[in-house]
Amino acid sequence: MSERALQASANVRFALTIVLVPLAMFALGFAVAPYYDRVCEYFGVTPKVRAKAVAEGGYRVDVAREIALGFITSVNGSMPLEFRAEVPHLAVHPGQYYTVRFYAKNVSSRKLIGQAIPSVAPVWAAPHLKKTQCFCFAEQEFEPNVEKEMPVRFVVDPEVAEDVKDMTLSYTFFDITDKKTQ
Repeated sequence: MSERALQASANVRFALTIVLVPLAMFALGFAVAPYYDRVCEYFGVTPKVRAKAVAEGGYRVDVAREIALGFITSVNGSMPLEFRAEVPHLAVHPGQYYTVRFYAKNVSSRKLIGQAIPSVAPVWAAPHLKKTQCFCFAEQEFEPNVEKEMPVRFVVDPEVAEDVKDMTLSYTFFDITDKKTQ
């Protein structure tokens, strides 16, 4: 083969490599997604939010244990909403039901629709915080310049690990007004 033919052959291989490697990486990204979900589920780290109500049950209250439960509120982006919990933290006994009120005020002159996404830390204790009532179960409508009270009723399952002394329940509100009006 001539030098020119060898160079052309090398250029073709290089061009194919440049095109095929990114395509393979892209395909691999799609192929790995189901396995990622299974691995997260196996280790108890669920990246998908599954906020749902549970029925109030007959837990036995463990008055010997106390868990410090903190509440964090935030608003995603520039949503014109003031959002807060009535208390920043609460000492709870596993097995006892509590109600905490959250308040949100639409500080704009237009109607808003929002969805609150909950998060519990530490992650391994999250399945033990059970909500019977929560504003995060449904979209919330906020009239202009009106404050809304939103209660959350919950219990910490007494089966939570003994080493869990602190937990945090946080909510982030997302503005979904434009998605609902389309």
